[in-house]
Amino acid sequence: PWGWRRLVSSGAPWLALGFGVGRPSGRSPVPSCCASLLLPPLLPGRSSSSLSLPWGGWGPSAAWGTGAGGWSPLVSDRYQWLEVDLGERTKITAVATQGRYGSSDWLTSYLLMFSDTGHNWKQYRQEDSIGSFPGNSNADSVVQHKLQQPAIARFLRLIPLDWNPSGRIGLRLETYGCPYTSDVVSFDGGSSSGLVFRSPVSRRTSRDVVTLKFKTLRNSGTLLQAEGRDGLGFSLELERGKLLLLKQASEPLRLASLGSLLDDQHWHHVAVERRSSHLNLTVDKHTERVQIPAEFSHWDVEQLSVGAVQGFSSQKSLVSKRNFQGCLENLLYNGHNLIELAKNNDHQGNVTFSCAEPVSVAVTFTGPQSFLQLPGATASSSGGVSLGFQFRTWNKAGLLLTFDLPQQGGVVWLYLSEARLWLQIHKGGRALLELTAGPAQASPLFPVAIENTSHECRNPFNVFQGCMRLLTLDNQNMDLIMVQQKQLGNYSNLQIDMCGIIDRCSPSRCEHGGRCSQSWTVFHCNCSDSGYIGATCHSSVYEQSCEAYKHNGNTSGHFYIDVDGSGPIKPQLVYCNMTGNKQTPSLLFLPSLLSVSCDYHLHNLHFDYSSREEQLSVAISQSEHCEQELSYHCRKSRLLNTPGTGSPFSWWRGGPGSGRIQTYWGGAHPGSQQCSCGLQGDCVDPQHYCNCDADRMETEDSGLLTHKESLPVRSLVLGDVQRPGSEAAYRVGPLRCRGDKNFWNAAFFDKETSYLHFPTFHGELSADISFLFKTTASSGVFLENLGIKDFIRIELSSSTQVLFSFDVGNGPLEVLMESRDPLNDNRWHRVRAERNVKEASLRLDDLPVATQEAPTDGHFHLQLNSQLFIGGTASRQKGFRGCIRSLQLNGVTLDLEERAKITPGVQPGCPGHCSSYGSLCQNQGRCVERTNGFHCDCSLSAYTGVFCQTEVSVSFKPGSSVSYTFKEPYELSRNSSALPSSIYSDMTLRGENVSLSFRTNQSPALLLYVSSYYREHLALLINKNGEQDARLLFEGVGLKSLLNVISIHLSISLIFRLKIGQQKVQMKSVTKHSTMLHSIIQKITFSLIVFVSPESGDLDPDLARLASLGFAGCLSVVQFNTISPLKAALLHPDTSPVVISGPLVQSNCGSAGSANPYAEENTHHLSGKRWTSQLGLRDITIIVVLCVIAVVIFVIVTGLAITARFLYRRKDTYRNQEVKGVKQDDSPDFPFNNQADSQNLSTENPKEYFI
Repeated sequence: PWGWRRLVSSGAPWLALGFGVGRPSGRSPVPSCCASLLLPPLLPGRSSSSLSLPWGGWGPSAAWGTGAGGWSPLVSDRYQWLEVDLGERTKITAVATQGRYGSSDWLTSYLLMFSDTGHNWKQYRQEDSIGSFPGNSNADSVVQHKLQQPAIARFLRLIPLDWNPSGRIGLRLETYGCPYTSDVVSFDGGSSSGLVFRSPVSRRTSRDVVTLKFKTLRNSGTLLQAEGRDGLGFSLELERGKLLLLKQASEPLRLASLGSLLDDQHWHHVAVERRSSHLNLTVDKHTERVQIPAEFSHWDVEQLSVGAVQGFSSQKSLVSKRNFQGCLENLLYNGHNLIELAKNNDHQGNVTFSCAEPVSVAVTFTGPQSFLQLPGATASSSGGVSLGFQFRTWNKAGLLLTFDLPQQGGVVWLYLSEARLWLQIHKGGRALLELTAGPAQASPLFPVAIENTSHECRNPFNVFQGCMRLLTLDNQNMDLIMVQQKQLGNYSNLQIDMCGIIDRCSPSRCEHGGRCSQSWTVFHCNCSDSGYIGATCHSSVYEQSCEAYKHNGNTSGHFYIDVDGSGPIKPQLVYCNMTGNKQTPSLLFLPSLLSVSCDYHLHNLHFDYSSREEQLSVAISQSEHCEQELSYHCRKSRLLNTPGTGSPFSWWRGGPGSGRIQTYWGGAHPGSQQCSCGLQGDCVDPQHYCNCDADRMETEDSGLLTHKESLPVRSLVLGDVQRPGSEAAYRVGPLRCRGDKNFWNAAFFDKETSYLHFPTFHGELSADISFLFKTTASSGVFLENLGIKDFIRIELSSSTQVLFSFDVGNGPLEVLMESRDPLNDNRWHRVRAERNVKEASLRLDDLPVATQEAPTDGHFHLQLNSQLFIGGTASRQKGFRGCIRSLQLNGVTLDLEERAKITPGVQPGCPGHCSSYGSLCQNQGRCVERTNGFHCDCSLSAYTGVFCQTEVSVSFKPGSSVSYTFKEPYELSRNSSALPSSIYSDMTLRGENVSLSFRTNQSPALLLYVSSYYREHLALLINKNGEQDARLLFEGVGLKSLLNVISIHLSISLIFRLKIGQQKVQMKSVTKHSTMLHSIIQKITFSLIVFVSPESGDLDPDLARLASLGFAGCLSVVQFNTISPLKAALLHPDTSPVVISGPLVQSNCGSAGSANPYAEENTHHLSGKRWTSQLGLRDITIIVVLCVIAVVIFVIVTGLAITARFLYRRKDTYRNQEVKGVKQDDSPDFPFNNQADSQNLSTENPKEYFI
């Protein structure tokens, strides 16, 4: 895709070529000490042409507005130019323009070009992007532009772009700067070319700096080598136009790559700075920091080689084996001028102390209208024509040239397609020959037929955009300067004597590891697998905390969180526990034992965490609370040596980095040198502040570390474990952090004139802003920050529209997002706005993103200088009334609450979250407001969990049951004031709602029995109905003959939901793909209900016989009105009126158990013996043998069990055949079978039912 390429082809008369250019950006002030007038009046120069009018020189008159003078070309078009020769290379810091005196002639915009030789011009760009300068608005005013980066050149050329439409091109020009001096050396690339400098004394320095400038036409070569002892060193090498920093040792290693297109014969600045632990490599204006390999920590420079390949001792090979060919300028090493040193002393190598530059005229094809037409050569005796050129481009396709073959007839096409070079010869509408070259060797292809029905000059290929140079025709160089002067050939929309190619991927504008690719005009970022999205991979696709995931409706599980959003810290995979006791999700980090060492009878244990240091630090700082358990189980092993009569025997390190020494234990305060029992005053020995310090036989000190500045635990040092009989065990639990201070950070603006102000927002190249708002107002400004000309603003422009607008110097740009629903509904809405060098985007809630492309040739940097206003503007107009929450700028959360505490008209915090998040509470869960957020109250639901979405299930065995008893009527009436709970809230209802789900293979079975004190009852049971079928029966007083019998298949997984109300019984049978509704209209009235045990003596005899069989299976989410007996039995057995009989095991009833993977803790045992963290070879062998024996035993037992089961089934089948004739038939009059199958339950494929 890049690099000069030399091409040679044969052909004849005319050439037609085409291509295009684009621009990147940067700004910086010009020092006032270098601003002298460089161009005195009447200094002659060159121009494309000039009118024969009264002439006063290039420059304005001394008074800038008096006297005649100025330049005006004969023809006013964009091919005109004015050139100034400053006589020698000069530092140019500013230019000023004025219109032609006493006329209507002035420029409104222009380009500046610089050159050392009067050829190979380089366009000056502001911000690496802006190519044009704004000019004048009349003939008299002076417009001066300070160059953000001074230009060093001898020649300056000004090219008009636009001028006064009522006049002509007219100009008076002034330049400012100061003289420039330098030392130059030139290398011819030969084997004897180069300089070698040796350090007379090897001295160690904390900082080494090498700076230089270079220019070259060759894209590879060795610039510099620095060698120290043992053959270790660094080298700077050009490779394919990029500068590589290499570590030279036994194997060369690339440390960094910077720059691009460095073989353009223009000066490039390079600096290498070595510090104790890192290197800084700078190419032009871009710097990359590189970590120094460990072996270079005590390395010193002993020899510098410049411009030539020098063999390192113990070195295999270099990336580039070529010497450098080109010029170096101002080569400095630690402030010493090495070129001046080489001049004054004998130097090695064939070098000259001047820079002789070859003249190479390039031409740039900028777009679809660009072409170059040259006269062809006369045919040679052989009938062939040869031509050659070099080209470079970013595009993968485009027509390079075409010409006719007059003698043979036909047309030659040379073009790029899919980054390969193709040559076709056409004649009579057919392709006679087709060749291709590129990544593979050139090879002929089969001819292809084409249709040519038009005689117009048409380009059937893509337009070429790129540069060409060294054009030759029959081995004769084509003089492109004559083309520029219109003395040879013809052209249109070309840039002659310059190559205007730009590398938009160096440095890459793609963030967070996004891969950059480009064409001639644009670049593209591939963000796949980066965890970020957007035109420049700027915005994270992940939430910043578990709290944010919870409010998206997520339950406990593994999630990627990005603690700083669009910041540099990478996402991390963590476990979010959404069901904590504090109603806020918790974030867990597991410690793992990294290393163990023993030193002077001290055991040093170091811990590592799965997250990186910066991820862990930010997660802790933005959490509301963090804790980590630290326990010490001891037997004659003292801990902190309390009271403080001496140094502690053991301690730990905690906090950022490697941590700070902490001499307190879990449950105590930092710096107290106490354990939890010392703080609470209940130690086993009151004279000590830790249980273990009493030196008793066996005890423990444990507790939670909650001081966030001391977390996490990084290492433990355990000391008193070497005495005879002493033993100790430690436990470091997972780090748990809960809450998100940033997520609920909010402010309420109660007036349009109220606002908060913060320091200036710095988002020069990339800016992302996100926040949530809720309001009842129809408009208002959320955020505004102003500059001299630039600004950025986000506002609610109407009740359904959010507007994002900004200006970076190209004029205002707006992105509008409209919602179908009103936004002033007092519900939370999320806004995310982003602006980068490619586009601006705006996202509202979950609506599709709206985007607006940035100008390709425009300003990049957003320059603001005023305060940042939140909730209003500097003019105090159009302020916002409502709440703004979780405001983040480039991943950094602004503390609205702290600023609101000291700002009139703004209140910290913002209540009323259930209006937005209440729908997350499921299954009759009730949303309860909190100061920061909300939680779901599941007390009236049969479910539990953060959103009342987790079923409460119990696995029953035949002898298990749960009884729930209401208080008797006379107790309720006598003590009616003592009804604090909702348990008794349904005592006066005239209709009941019953629901449950079950999972079993047993039939018959009694699932549920409800009775009243008036001998009314309701029973739900399963009756045997064939091998696989069963009947689901509902029996109650007055209901037996009224309810239909529903047949179910135990081998088919169905979900039954039953609702029994005052007027009807409704049941839904639900499968994965369909839902069927069965409704039976009845009048059912129950008075006070009691849920009693089936063992009650008042049971119906038939139900009693069925109850004696027991129930084996699983019942889940059992609910009677607002009462959940299983939930009460499992979660509140001590405070609820429940009686549990037999074993009761909690189950998930149809879903696999989700064991918490973070339940593990780091627990290890220490004793007076020598302790090691690794198993010996003998131990590993024993474990392997035991595992093999266990597998063999398991296989044998499994085989015996299968055989026994088969024999048992054969016996059972014979028994069933004997009694089949006397078995009673199922009938509605006899609701269940006495013969139970509960002893033959199959657990291989249980099914689940919801009623």
